[in-house]
Amino acid sequence: MTVTAWDEPVGGTPRGTLVVLPGRGETAASYERFGRRLSADAWRVRLVPVDPDDLDTTREQVEKVLADEALPAPKVLVGTDTGATLAALLAPTLPVDGAVIAGLALPGGAAGRRWDSWAEQIDARTACPVHRRVITEDDGFDRAGLERPLPWSSVRLEAPGRPVLVLHGVDDPVTPVADLLAAYEDQPDAVVRLVEGGRHDILNDASHRSVAATIVLFLESLRLGPDLPAVVTARPAVVSG
Repeated sequence: MTVTAWDEPVGGTPRGTLVVLPGRGETAASYERFGRRLSADAWRVRLVPVDPDDLDTTREQVEKVLADEALPAPKVLVGTDTGATLAALLAPTLPVDGAVIAGLALPGGAAGRRWDSWAEQIDARTACPVHRRVITEDDGFDRAGLERPLPWSSVRLEAPGRPVLVLHGVDDPVTPVADLLAAYEDQPDAVVRLVEGGRHDILNDASHRSVAATIVLFLESLRLGPDLPAVVTARPAVVSG
């Protein structure tokens, strides 16, 4: 299991570590843009492949990365699709400082559905023309990935006791946004952000810049404390008279 790394620019001071867990079908190529962007902001990024048929080995690899003392804190899980579900399930039990759950995959609904064509599946994944090209040209990308059933027959999410940012596309056809909101209705402390027009691969969708900016703001707040103090605030209202 090969871990892919993106590091901060030479001479930069790393601000923390992101452990990325990709989703069904995806390879490291799917996250080249995301990894370069977040590492440019001095966050070290490590991508750990997720094998839905061997989640124990995946967890062991994540634990190994988290135990690497050369990687700075805060350490944050970032998952998408099955990787998002796994991150949500692991966050309460691993030594992480937070989690980013993007494009959660849940049993039922469209999980494991059959797609009539690659064009239909790619439309479900992303509207970003660059990402559509990347995954279409990636020989390692599993085009039947989204048709694979999830490794869980049911998912019960628990509050992890640490900050969580949840990102989800309003127009996600794989996990309807209503299902996402229902999964987090008992976790009022989770920071939930919905992306208008967003599809399933929300880290690599048309709004990837805004999504990445939202993640960076979350991470920088996390550096200030687990209660997520605001980094940027509004000007105080002027009181007349």
